[in-house]
Amino acid sequence: MMFRKCALGVAAFAMAGSLAAEALAQDTVFIPLLSYRTGPFAGSGIPVANGMWDYLTMLNERDGGINGVKIEIEECETGYDTQKGVECYEGTKGKNPLVYNPYSTGITLQLIPKASVDKIPVLSMAYGLSAAAEGNVFPWVFNPPATYWDGASGIIKHIADQEGGLDNLKGKKIGYIFLDAGYGREPIPLLEDLAKQYGFELLQYPVPGKEMQNQSSQWLNVRRDRPDYMVMWGWGAMNPTAVKEAAKIRYPMDKFIGIWWSGGDDDARAGGADAKGYKTMNFNGVGADYPALQDIKKHVLDTGKGQTDPAKVGENLYNRGVLNSVLMAEAIRTAQEMTGKKVIDAADMRAGLENLEITEERWKEIGLEGFAPAIKMSCSDHSGHHNMYIAQWDGEKWTQATDWFAPMTDVVQPLLAAAAKEYAEKNAPWPERTEACAQ
Repeated sequence: MMFRKCALGVAAFAMAGSLAAEALAQDTVFIPLLSYRTGPFAGSGIPVANGMWDYLTMLNERDGGINGVKIEIEECETGYDTQKGVECYEGTKGKNPLVYNPYSTGITLQLIPKASVDKIPVLSMAYGLSAAAEGNVFPWVFNPPATYWDGASGIIKHIADQEGGLDNLKGKKIGYIFLDAGYGREPIPLLEDLAKQYGFELLQYPVPGKEMQNQSSQWLNVRRDRPDYMVMWGWGAMNPTAVKEAAKIRYPMDKFIGIWWSGGDDDARAGGADAKGYKTMNFNGVGADYPALQDIKKHVLDTGKGQTDPAKVGENLYNRGVLNSVLMAEAIRTAQEMTGKKVIDAADMRAGLENLEITEERWKEIGLEGFAPAIKMSCSDHSGHHNMYIAQWDGEKWTQATDWFAPMTDVVQPLLAAAAKEYAEKNAPWPERTEACAQ
């Protein structure tokens, strides 16, 4: 909102000089941020929104935008409510947005059918519909650096490593506590398939959205069932509540593993000293020692152009928001190089995302060396199924507990292809891809 008001104010000031006004309009691209700073999911939504806003703002303040093109940012509050998210989309799509970041699986599922009709890409970074990684079926949807199914397979792979191999999963009980919504239900088909394949028992503990802060019955069942490992797919107020409840029943925290969205610093802090050992999947660095994050402090926070508490810069979900904006910014650069245009449109952005490549050298150039894996997308692969690692809470902060490792791509990929085909059949007539694989 801040930048949109600023841009409009400058345009109005320049009205006396039409050429200046035209130049401003021509050298601006628009990115709406569907955020949620209120409601039961605000604890997770605020740091992500801050990271996204601050990185894009830093590019504007430090560099004058991207290759001379400023980014016009507008937040629209969704409260993590699907209907409000769709209203935000409908209310902003006429302003020539480059891309949408729903930050909700429910909203993402509603926008996927609209993307190919309205010709606006949807970037659901490591959330949403896992099958959307299949670019030949979903040319307008992207979910790098990894899908939910990659994350689920990564957790099972880590558990197998702890047990001495996948064969040793047979007879084990793995509990799955999840937000009972599209988000939490998304990985269940894969987990059920892996349970059959490797012989473990999958115990499910759904948490209704209205009961996120009252999970006593679920954790009493966990204490009764005594699963060997617990996997969590939580968000918002569900996460700190689950960590506290797990600690309350003295569940071994080093066997409690959340997906990457269950890894907020405040999520783990809620359990106090007893949360030490809790694990989550991760695909971004933590800490504020990266040069780009120091530039955010200098150009954004120190000048009053952001609303982030400086002490929160470098926390896990804040850095996740930064990563999301890096993907957008680098896709814009890619599209500019591909088209030769400074001010790209949504169709160009789609091609930029599809041809996005961030090498280790590029991560270093943008001041984020070691922040994330090298990322590469393609026409057929809109996720990349990139490496990830296990983060572990040491009582005060997140630490890297494992080396970076690949998800179980050989298992996940054919299932994704089948799921994409099934989605298209269920939503027939699903449009055939007509977009060329631009290079």
